[in-house]
Amino acid sequence: MEWFNSTLAIVSGLLIRLALPLFITALAIVILRAVDKRWQEEAKELPAPVQVDKPRCWDMKNCAPEQRRACPSPTSAEPCWQAHRLPNGYLCEECLTCVVFRQAPIPAPVHS
Repeated sequence: MEWFNSTLAIVSGLLIRLALPLFITALAIVILRAVDKRWQEEAKELPAPVQVDKPRCWDMKNCAPEQRRACPSPTSAEPCWQAHRLPNGYLCEECLTCVVFRQAPIPAPVHS
């Protein structure tokens, strides 16, 4: 009988240590997939974003043709200050003081 109790203790310990965390993880996966599917469906129902003309900074700043060729702004879909972001995500110091950045309209939120 002691052998049975020992075996039962080991099996129940394994269930608690292994099976329970695996069950909780699988449950979290199912829930997150359902939430993701719902969010994907909601995103399809949203209206298409309004295409706004971005500021033509190269005209406002009177950039030379050789500067325009080296600049990512004319070919980017984003405003110039986004195209010139630093690798760490910060804006360039020059962009923060630029008249194009300062006069740009504040974007409206997509979701209300």
